[in-house]
Amino acid sequence: MYAKPLPVPDPDSAPFWDGCREGRLLLQRCSSCQAWRFPPERFCPHCQSDESAWLEASGRGTVYSWIVVHHPVPRDLYDIEVPYVAALIDREEAPRIASNVVGCEPDAVEAGMAVTVGFDAVTEDVTLPRFRPAG
Repeated sequence: MYAKPLPVPDPDSAPFWDGCREGRLLLQRCSSCQAWRFPPERFCPHCQSDESAWLEASGRGTVYSWIVVHHPVPRDLYDIEVPYVAALIDREEAPRIASNVVGCEPDAVEAGMAVTVGFDAVTEDVTLPRFRPAG
């Protein structure tokens, strides 16, 4: 059983989470001005259009910023995972996303590091995007 907090999809974010469950990084793009939206929302922050499409992204990006967590809060939920990396990822197509960098030692993470998305099915209904070193 997964004991950590889980995202609760709403009508705006459900396609993103459905895509993650399918192993696809789907991103919302404004149909009027072509601006990418993340997090998903009903109206474009650039032109206020309510028209959008969901497109599959490459999943490639780079680490913009990160922290290595050694003292998690709440400790009882995350203590077995420390140290872990919480990061902001600049994606190839779209705005930054907050996620984890996995698949390498936390001290190996650095600014500009190339990463690619992977998916972690934490429950039957929820799959989380996590990023790994590219290559």
